[in-house]
Amino acid sequence: MNSSSTLYKKKGPLVVFLVPAFLFLILYLYYPFLQNIINSFSDISGLGSPAQGLNDPWWTNYAQLFTDPKLRTALGNTVILTICTVVFQVGIALILALLVDSIRVGAQLFRTLYFFPIVISATALGLMFNLIFLYPSGMLNQLLIGLGIISESVDWKGSDHFLATMLTPVMWQYVGFYFVILVTGLNNIPSDLYEAAALDGCVGLDKVRYITLPLLRNVLCTCLVLAITGALKVFDLPWVMFGAGMPQNQGWLTGTYMYDQTFNRGNVDYGSAIAMLIVVLGVVLSNVANRVFKPRNDL
Repeated sequence: MNSSSTLYKKKGPLVVFLVPAFLFLILYLYYPFLQNIINSFSDISGLGSPAQGLNDPWWTNYAQLFTDPKLRTALGNTVILTICTVVFQVGIALILALLVDSIRVGAQLFRTLYFFPIVISATALGLMFNLIFLYPSGMLNQLLIGLGIISESVDWKGSDHFLATMLTPVMWQYVGFYFVILVTGLNNIPSDLYEAAALDGCVGLDKVRYITLPLLRNVLCTCLVLAITGALKVFDLPWVMFGAGMPQNQGWLTGTYMYDQTFNRGNVDYGSAIAMLIVVLGVVLSNVANRVFKPRNDL
């Protein structure tokens, strides 16, 4: 084949597809993002109301970020969520991927089952977990009382257990997402390496330690970066389960608190400032994660 040949000799049709997509991004991504930056410096009294000009001083909303106790709580809970995401979501997904990759019968069934929670809407999952954690006669309370583990119902969404109740569904939902990515990475490792290692006596956990994990490093790096940045944007499941009724204002996340300020309380300008904080944190943390877990080109 001639090296100068190209897939598309005529570039005109490419423009027909590229321009509408670019216009769509401008209209629904870049323009709202730029407008959000302007809103964060503006004085907006309510949702749907026009801006009354810039704040005086213009950094008023950003100064409030440093003095808002609820935002500090939201940031603290988001940090906990991020740590749990890295440890449990990616960790459990890695263990499940290794186990499924080691079997030959029923592997496709397990892949489907573990991925299934991703295809269910967060609203449906939130309603399901509300039934599980319902007080006083939810499924979990009935099960624990029936087994004799507890003698009376526990308010799992109360101030003593709300954090675990909120984080558990989020952890459970996205394990399958990272599981699929890791399984795909495992499938790309040549079987010849395992056969050669077996001849040298490298089996079991040694095979995982010296062959699988090093060759899976780049995929793991991708999963970790996605997990860290994704934790900052978690909104739907916690909101369906708790809404604005966070226990004693202790259960906020950055995403849910931004939504509450913007749509429930009408603080559009302050909600925009919180949104910008989430964007900045996402960019900074993703860059830090990329540097710490930098993929290697020799793998």
